[in-house]
Amino acid sequence: LLIRNQWVSMPGAPVYGSLSYDRRKENSNVGLGVQVYSNTIGIEKTTGVNGLYSYRVPFNNSYLSIGMSFGLLNYQANYTQSSAFQSGDPILQQNVNGYLPAAGFGVLYAREKWYIGLSSPSLLTTKLNAQGKADVSSAGLNSHYFLNTGYVFTASDFVKVKPSMLVKVVSGAPVQYDFNVNTWFGGTFGAGISYRTEDAILGMLELQLSPQLRLGYAYDYSNAKLVNYNRGSHEFMLRYEFGSKLEGRAASPRYY
Repeated sequence: LLIRNQWVSMPGAPVYGSLSYDRRKENSNVGLGVQVYSNTIGIEKTTGVNGLYSYRVPFNNSYLSIGMSFGLLNYQANYTQSSAFQSGDPILQQNVNGYLPAAGFGVLYAREKWYIGLSSPSLLTTKLNAQGKADVSSAGLNSHYFLNTGYVFTASDFVKVKPSMLVKVVSGAPVQYDFNVNTWFGGTFGAGISYRTEDAILGMLELQLSPQLRLGYAYDYSNAKLVNYNRGSHEFMLRYEFGSKLEGRAASPRYY
């Protein structure tokens, strides 16, 4: 479960929520899952559901995982609630409500101490025409692409340090980088800091309450011009893993 409340106190600021479930049977390389999400930004609201599929290719001391998602989303835009510079625009006299297809793709290569991955969660370029019907005009031209990588250093038996980086690319916008450092203490408590270029400084906390239950919280403090109009962003994460308690042995926390 993930909930993000962005730019607190700013009218129309983004609010995002996601609930997902995935599983992979023991001795199987196939993973299956489902995700339900909602995203509100100003007069726009998007809700949807995705089916998830992944296949893991094992190697000696490493693996390659390939994932895909397919789904359907509902897009709503309440144009009648907008504030126009010029009144009487016919486009703003009616609201938009329609359904669109969605698809995503990702690949991850991981070893015990490091990983690198590339993904695009929205491969399809879709829009609604004047009749409110889906129009899949092209694929990939304006998609977002994410490249992430990280390494886990063992400072001691009690302390592990994980630096990581996320690169975000989309047509028409500057390339954005997230530089992160997380430190885990005894596999139970994690704390970190992150810098997002031209946007924000982040603080992160995670708590592994049991081998199954994990909580997380992050706070973004904007260092851009928007800092004058909001009180930061809050993000909460709750994760529960079924069946991870095997013969009383505590599972190691997943660093990625």
